Amino acid sequence: MLNSVVGFFVFCFLDVLDIVLCLVYKLIDYAIEAEWKPCYCCSSYDKSMVPTAGAGPKVVSLCSTKLQLEDVSDTLYCRPSRVAEFSRKAAAAVAASTGTSVKSPAQPAASFAVSANVMEVLRGKIYGRRKRLLQSIPRWSDCDCKVCNSWSRSSSPVVGDSRLYVHADGPGDGRPGTTSTDVLFIHGFISSSTLWAETVFQEFTEETRSRHRLFAVDLLGFGRSPKPADSLYTLREHVDMIEKSVLQVHDVKSFHIVAHSLGCIIALALAVRHPNAVKSLTLLSPPYFPVPRGEEPTQFVMRRVAPRRVWPAIVFGASMACWYEHVSRTICLLICKNHRIWDFLLKFFTRNRIRMFMVEVFMSHTHNAAWHTLHNVLFASAERMERYLETVREKLSCDVRVFHGDGDELLPVECSYDLAAKVPRARVKVFQKKDHVTILVGQQRALARELEQIWRDNS
Repeated sequence: MLNSVVGFFVFCFLDVLDIVLCLVYKLIDYAIEAEWKPCYCCSSYDKSMVPTAGAGPKVVSLCSTKLQLEDVSDTLYCRPSRVAEFSRKAAAAVAASTGTSVKSPAQPAASFAVSANVMEVLRGKIYGRRKRLLQSIPRWSDCDCKVCNSWSRSSSPVVGDSRLYVHADGPGDGRPGTTSTDVLFIHGFISSSTLWAETVFQEFTEETRSRHRLFAVDLLGFGRSPKPADSLYTLREHVDMIEKSVLQVHDVKSFHIVAHSLGCIIALALAVRHPNAVKSLTLLSPPYFPVPRGEEPTQFVMRRVAPRRVWPAIVFGASMACWYEHVSRTICLLICKNHRIWDFLLKFFTRNRIRMFMVEVFMSHTHNAAWHTLHNVLFASAERMERYLETVREKLSCDVRVFHGDGDELLPVECSYDLAAKVPRARVKVFQKKDHVTILVGQQRALARELEQIWRDNS
């Protein structure tokens, strides 16, 4: 009860703060960059901007792939405030006690509505008023260090030629033409390939390194990978970039997949695209929530992942990241843009006695990439997850392993049990006293042994 009461007032305050920050950022953006981008505070729909040729799905060209409008999550521009929800519930309670009826607000037609932010991107893509170039100059609120912005200095500026950063290890350092087994590692939300390289990669035996090519990618918008300002970071874009940056460049024909958290969704989408190439599928803390009948999938999953509670702390952080566009931008401004300062302070106070790779892992991204990836991958795929798992069950013959920590407060262990119920051959192993992060960090040696055994069994 205390959590709910305190949470109500805290998130009511955040509702108001987000509106204030919206105005503040518009003024600062205009002052520094001479323009401001539309945000998701209000939605708009302009039929004149939607391509109508053909009878199939509406498709527009965007970055490295094609964006179908259904790839964009409605949670970007439909996030009811705490005050609005409380008013609606109070009105319903009064109506129930007095026996009167309360007229519900008119609902928009369930056809098509897209935020002004999305339409701005589509407008530039459809009518060609923007050059199809990755913007090498970051926004004033984003970091410009050699890690966060290295892609603009080393990659081709043309969108179609850009590739993800790939940390390769093993025989030939990932070069094609070597005889070995390939393994693809996909990180989760606000993370990077460094999380794998500094943990389990360090614990693999020499025999494993000599027989396996290990590829850990920085997802689009994270780590050292490109961070295009005009991308919507949809699931389709993430999968396309992995195919182009790993499977094609390194001539990968068959492979094992290891994924953590949000990366599990991308792993499933990739496995469904290449059903005959996947040898094994290992998922750590998968975000799978079966959607009850009658619920809106995207909204249901957002409420489960981010229930707007102040405790536990990881849930509070997820709630701010999911519900408040401008509050989360402020967090990125304070933390990500200044991660070099935080790195220095941590090294100073710890006398450099511990490795600081976690700073790079969690702080090398832009708000634009994190915000859109969270909504357009995690929430937009809520309905597709059912189809992905059905495909894995019916059409894929690969081994499926699921690892979860019993202390995971962000994605409860029931997510893995529900996934196993959908894919009966999936074997779930629960690690005691491990949470969403320590399922990987802190027990990397045990996890490395588990992975090596999986690869030996499915060689």
